[in-house]
Amino acid sequence: MQTKTFAPVENLQAGTWLDEVTWNEQGLVPVIAQELGSKDILMMAWMNRDALLATLRLGEAVYWTRSRQKLWHKGEESGHTQKVREIHLDCDGDTILLVVEQKDGIACHTGEHSCFFKRWDSDSACWVDESQSKK
Repeated sequence: MQTKTFAPVENLQAGTWLDEVTWNEQGLVPVIAQELGSKDILMMAWMNRDALLATLRLGEAVYWTRSRQKLWHKGEESGHTQKVREIHLDCDGDTILLVVEQKDGIACHTGEHSCFFKRWDSDSACWVDESQSKK
């Protein structure tokens, strides 16, 4: 199966297509960001309708930050933007997958490539920090 590359639509309007997404009681949907080349899972964030619409218009990831209660254009402060290459909606409509090109290879606010750098170690029954910056 050949995947068609995503192209932003600057003048895209909200429509019934948004109803295909299963929004939670806060009007949010979880979003997984996966790196195009490596297939690494970079991060998990949230989108509301406005964030999804902004992402589709801009061609870069825009999320909803629950802590600040506002739209967050990924990389607006750090410069580590995510150029969207593909967007997928899962079978239940309750999770979005963004396939992205991660600018500078840093997705995590800690400076790590991925937010998922802590691994569960069953032998010691604890989380092991495998961050690149601590190696």
